[in-house]
Amino acid sequence: MTPADLSRTVLHAVRRAVDEDALRAPVPARVRVERTRPGGSGDYACAVALQLAGPAALPALEVARILRERVAAEPGVGRVEITGPGFLSFTLDAPAAADRTVLDAVREQGLAYGHGDALRDEILQFHHAREVRAAVTAHAVRRLVIAQGARVRVSCEEASDPDWARLGVTVDAHGTPPVPLTGIRPVPAGATAGELLERLGSDAARWGLLRPAGHDRAALGPALLVQGEANPLFRVRYAHARARALTRGAALLGFTAEPDPKAGPAAHGGSHPEHAPDAGPVPGAEGHDPDAGAARPLLDLIADHPGVLLAAARHRAPDRVARQLEAVAHAFFDFHDSCPSLPAGDEKPSAAHRARLALAEAAGTVLAGGLSLLGIRAPEHL
Repeated sequence: MTPADLSRTVLHAVRRAVDEDALRAPVPARVRVERTRPGGSGDYACAVALQLAGPAALPALEVARILRERVAAEPGVGRVEITGPGFLSFTLDAPAAADRTVLDAVREQGLAYGHGDALRDEILQFHHAREVRAAVTAHAVRRLVIAQGARVRVSCEEASDPDWARLGVTVDAHGTPPVPLTGIRPVPAGATAGELLERLGSDAARWGLLRPAGHDRAALGPALLVQGEANPLFRVRYAHARARALTRGAALLGFTAEPDPKAGPAAHGGSHPEHAPDAGPVPGAEGHDPDAGAARPLLDLIADHPGVLLAAARHRAPDRVARQLEAVAHAFFDFHDSCPSLPAGDEKPSAAHRARLALAEAAGTVLAGGLSLLGIRAPEHL
């Protein structure tokens, strides 16, 4: 069960409680589920009971009890606890199976992993000034909300700067709208599109404009072109290129991320069902897989990616996507350094190598998909 699945499960429990007249409160449009903070209980937590307590005219603890009995019986949920004033804490069942579900989703959906239809009922109209950062931000926000199912139109106060096209920016209309529209108003860049393109090129310019939050000034200096770890854009793109290189290297050695159909259960981590040959490779659960500790941060970030994209779309904040990509790149390198995906010397490819490669490929896909939403290329060679 992914975080998005759990959010839908809790929302379904709320709807059931209302339909059964166990809870008299409006059903929220969505339920926010967050990873449990250090020292907390379970894998994820949710404050929906506190949110509904007032409208339901019940103590939050009572609302939490009503929802707990409906969520606890759902497949994939191992345990539901009530903590504090009425928080619901969830421990998911079969973590290895949940991880496999996430990796399978990335493999099946490719660059569209994390896209959805949560905004399918929204028709949005954004309006911005004739300024390069506003134009690039509005273009990135357009991509994000479309990826979540919304329909969107973008207009500019004046005719577009011709150089915006070289940054991939398109505008549907210009002029003063007859009614107020949603404004996209980041701190201006202090330079024109032509100047930024000449100094930085399209990719570095877009990253420099989008990476800071809209209320922060964009740093648009030569550091964006540094080919080294100090440059977050380079690190993100290098992590993607490295993941793709691992796939090419594995092919030269005659193996892929798919499990070896000739191998028995022992080669896939033992007799546990989640390690059966037809289940697909995954760095398994704690206690069964020595890679699990190193893999966990990267697996968690990949599982959280759909939620990050949806939040970025809702808040019109492409900087959230950039920060997510930086975190994925950092976790990828930590995992790769601890758990090499390719055999060394005369070592034969094993189930562990296939599992590591599957995770590395998923990370590469998430990085490429996120960069695409920001309008930035993800080269396979750097």
